[in-house]
Amino acid sequence: MSRVKVRFAPSPTGPLHIGGARSALFNFLFAEHEGGELLVRIEDTDLERSSREYEEEILESLQWLGLKWAEGVDVGGDNAPYRQTERLDIYNKYVEDLLESGAAYECFCSEEELAAEREGLLARGEIVRYVGKCRHLSAEEREAKKASGIPPVIRFRVPDNTILVVNDIVREQVTFDSSLMGDFIIVKSDGIPTYNFAVVIDDVLMGITHVIRAEEHLSNTPRQLLIYDALNFKRPEFAHISLILGSDRQKMSKRHGATSLIQYREMGYLPEALFNFLAFLGWTPEGEEEILSPAEIVDRFTLDRVSKSPAVFDLDKLNWMNQQYIKSLPTDELVGLVKPYFKESIYYEDIMKLDEAHIALIVEAVRDYMVCLNDANEHIGVFLAEIAHAEKALEVLREPATANIINLFVNDCPEFTDVDVAKAYLKKILKDNKLKPKQVFMPIRCAISGQVKGPDLPYLLTFWGRDELLRRIEISLAAVK
Repeated sequence: MSRVKVRFAPSPTGPLHIGGARSALFNFLFAEHEGGELLVRIEDTDLERSSREYEEEILESLQWLGLKWAEGVDVGGDNAPYRQTERLDIYNKYVEDLLESGAAYECFCSEEELAAEREGLLARGEIVRYVGKCRHLSAEEREAKKASGIPPVIRFRVPDNTILVVNDIVREQVTFDSSLMGDFIIVKSDGIPTYNFAVVIDDVLMGITHVIRAEEHLSNTPRQLLIYDALNFKRPEFAHISLILGSDRQKMSKRHGATSLIQYREMGYLPEALFNFLAFLGWTPEGEEEILSPAEIVDRFTLDRVSKSPAVFDLDKLNWMNQQYIKSLPTDELVGLVKPYFKESIYYEDIMKLDEAHIALIVEAVRDYMVCLNDANEHIGVFLAEIAHAEKALEVLREPATANIINLFVNDCPEFTDVDVAKAYLKKILKDNKLKPKQVFMPIRCAISGQVKGPDLPYLLTFWGRDELLRRIEISLAAVK
């Protein structure tokens, strides 16, 4: 058996969406698991909507997700070029072969004629298809139509009464009846090949052994099989993976939230978390583990554990998974990832005045509150804003027992050089005075921050230091007098 080679071939008509990213990931995982190769090429024959900007964004998104490929539009290879619009001469050779063999023919039907044909078929309750009006034109009739200025399309001649069988790795055997298909276009009137034709030529010439793609392409497969057979090409293996549905079990769309990879990146999802999450959309490894590294997923990935049932995009599950990855990051790495998001904060200038140790302290303090990296901005205000008292904090400060706790703290407040020193100091107060944590921690929190909740108290004590803590306590005492 030849070495496994798969491809991901996006159309650069928009950003990389979740469905496309999942397809790319499954191709990557299969290739890596089998010791094969992934190729990335660009299907840009939609001339009006395709752009290099989208192409670059798609490639950047794939790289950010952690995918790598051995051959393709950006890295080159033996099968260049890797954009379909740069391969037109290659396609034309095979179009000529099909025309010469009679497997394809020129069609001159106008849009008006095709519309009338569709209406007639619908009126008779028949399947809408092209019924072959131009199938039997003579050479003279074809030349006359060309001379009149009618640009032809090229149609594939679909054989009558043929059952086409797709042996799909995921969906097993799927059959199609050729009599329901009609002769389909392989080259448009502007000379640009259609998807179903170009994809076959590209896959064969680039040595693709397995075609792993979304379920929505399954209906294209019988047309592609006909082209493989007409050109005496060897068919690849096919695996059509399930659709991704939203939580309401409808096809993913903007109403379900972000749909493109770039949006998740901008919101502060980690690529490792999205890699893990997308891998589980339609694939289930053995065991109960849900957090797996990319290497572990590659090691376990097989197509026989890919489900034919639709996968449900559970945003809560993604958020939980991303939070687990954030919690596991080393502090210095997390600081580096969070810093760019501080630019969106009203405290950005204040943060940038801090030394690295104090920035790291803030990030570590808010780590457990972060579902995404940009969530840090919601929790840093307590460190950087002037003290402002919530009503519940004032109520705590007015309680008779609070004054004793504040006095204990003020009379014995050391310089908190790090979080461990602060933790040890708070434990000492509890032990020496035989008090419970809430009796001590809440009054001190309210006195130094003006809030009844927030980051763990040792981080606040360490961040501000003794002089700033005493200043804030004076403000709080004044507020309740």
